[in-house]
Amino acid sequence: MAASEESDFGLPLSPPFQYKNGDYNETLLQGLDFLLAEMGKRNLRAVLVLNNFWDWTGGMSQYVSWATGEDVFDPSVNKEQTWSQAMNFSARFYKIEEAQKLYRKYINTIANRVNIYTKKPYKNDPAIMAWELANEPRPSEEGDASKSVNEFSNWVDETAAYIHSVDPNHLVTTGSEGSKGTLNKLEYAKQAHQSKYIDYTTFHLWPKNWGWFKADKPETMKKTKENASEYIAEHVEMSGELNKPCVLEEIGFVRDRETFSPDTPVSARDEFYKFILDHLQNSIKDGKSFKGLNFWGWGGEGRGQQSDNMWKPGDITYTADPYSEAQGLNSIYDTDESTLEIISKVAHELEELSSKPTEK
Repeated sequence: MAASEESDFGLPLSPPFQYKNGDYNETLLQGLDFLLAEMGKRNLRAVLVLNNFWDWTGGMSQYVSWATGEDVFDPSVNKEQTWSQAMNFSARFYKIEEAQKLYRKYINTIANRVNIYTKKPYKNDPAIMAWELANEPRPSEEGDASKSVNEFSNWVDETAAYIHSVDPNHLVTTGSEGSKGTLNKLEYAKQAHQSKYIDYTTFHLWPKNWGWFKADKPETMKKTKENASEYIAEHVEMSGELNKPCVLEEIGFVRDRETFSPDTPVSARDEFYKFILDHLQNSIKDGKSFKGLNFWGWGGEGRGQQSDNMWKPGDITYTADPYSEAQGLNSIYDTDESTLEIISKVAHELEELSSKPTEK
């Protein structure tokens, strides 16, 4: 996340990159400078996310609130409000000119920022692979679906074009969940990714969140794999039709029995990750569009500090899971040796495969 907004939500991310008064947090930006400098030393590549459809970083809803003066919808605090209302409020962002001005101002600032450690402008930094319009942007569920998707797709196209005009050196992508994030229709996901300014497609995969996998019912794994295979296949085919590579940029899976302790087994997660990584390897070997994935997420040495594992101000460690979710929910710890071995083995095999000359 290379963007966050000071917000009025009950669970605000703090400190933010951008304050209500329009100022930017130089201390946090210098932290991003340091991260990119260290990634560059390790030959790693960053995808920098510029906004968020969801509330945990302020995101689109906060931009709407700033532009209109209206209060945000916050079901976590106001139980009379619904997540559907909150999502539709967030989706108003695409049509509000003042919100777009504030958003583009931040994009311009971050793309032209000069890293205090490397002395390179972000737009020239090889440690950056791509810019992402937002985390899981979605069209509105209100009103006519085709009109809503058209508005969303136009925003994708115009914003991606703007980013390329500011920074012609890096890739740009959407951050979309795929069909799950476009009114559950693959044709809408395809429309959202067809812009010539979107360089590769994205999709996400959350078996537990989508009701496929039940941690207390291991027998649901079989159906989970079937659903995952189908979801991957349709997005790979879609991306092939667009002649663009695709990335499964979020895939998360809970520990056995959905617990958070690093002592808990991860047999189900290992089984599912290996299954998905096999899909990736086969796609690359067969020359199909599925070219990479990011698992969610690397918790490393981080551990939940509270009895309920929810993050609280003052906690000295942090995991890959958003502060608004239990710390360790989907995190891979540094002690998860079996999972790390699976990931490492595939990574080395793909690295070796990529180093071979392409046959003509």
